[in-house]
Amino acid sequence: MKQIIVSTTTYIIAVTSISLSLLISNAQAGIRQYSADIQTSQWQLSNDSRLQCTLSHQIPRYGEARFSAKASRDLNMEFELDMMRLPDSYSLAEVRSVAPSWQPGVGSRTLADMKLQKQFNPSLPKKVAWTMLNELEQGMSPTFYYNDWYSESDKISVGLSTARFKKAYVDFVSCVGNLLNYSFDDISYTVLNYQSSSDKFTKASQRRMEMIREYLSLDPELELVLVDAYSDSYGGRWSNLKLSERRAAKIREYFVQNGIEVSRIEAKGYGEKRHISSNETTLGRAKNRRVVIQLQQP
Repeated sequence: MKQIIVSTTTYIIAVTSISLSLLISNAQAGIRQYSADIQTSQWQLSNDSRLQCTLSHQIPRYGEARFSAKASRDLNMEFELDMMRLPDSYSLAEVRSVAPSWQPGVGSRTLADMKLQKQFNPSLPKKVAWTMLNELEQGMSPTFYYNDWYSESDKISVGLSTARFKKAYVDFVSCVGNLLNYSFDDISYTVLNYQSSSDKFTKASQRRMEMIREYLSLDPELELVLVDAYSDSYGGRWSNLKLSERRAAKIREYFVQNGIEVSRIEAKGYGEKRHISSNETTLGRAKNRRVVIQLQQP
């Protein structure tokens, strides 16, 4: 009987020793966790315009999480994890939706894998970004797990806090709903056409001009607006040159009257030069009566 007690005691000591070894091993390997607590968590709309909306969240000692959408024909969204220390190797991070500590028993689920590329901030596409926002709205915390590229025995956990999220999220969704339904690329190079022997646009070109004016009024950082006006060969060359110059000047005046600085606009008339179609047909002359507007970004 005495020998059985000794054996049991020895077994308990052995198990305890193994458990302590595992705890020490886990502590040494460990998971370094980064997330904002309830007191420090902040979500803010860092960009709020008809050109771009950005919802940002600071992660102490790690960096910033950003959801952003831009003016476009199609609804778009992107998530970017702006790291203070960029990846030093290529790997994958698992993105999981994790319940907060005050919701015990609620399981987590995998949302996606995120590529980590050397010396680049990782990002996620529209569908995953919207899913993450929906999870945050429901009180879940999207969390990223990956191996530390500087210490193979360590793992990194980066969580997005739900504290103070909902108000900023409502503002962000409202901003996204108000974005322009066209982008810079849609209007950066535009050909406008005129009615015959006139400096009045066709109806389609009038709508296009309004789009350009609206974009220019929203983006003061555009460096230069080039306005090049041309005519067909119907009439004299001198009169056609003057007509094209009037067309170019009228567009410049239109932009200036709508708040665009005159120093940002270069306008010039070329008359009959640089035809793009035959002047022998009505359709060809209509194509030659044109203004080309080019927008240049910094």
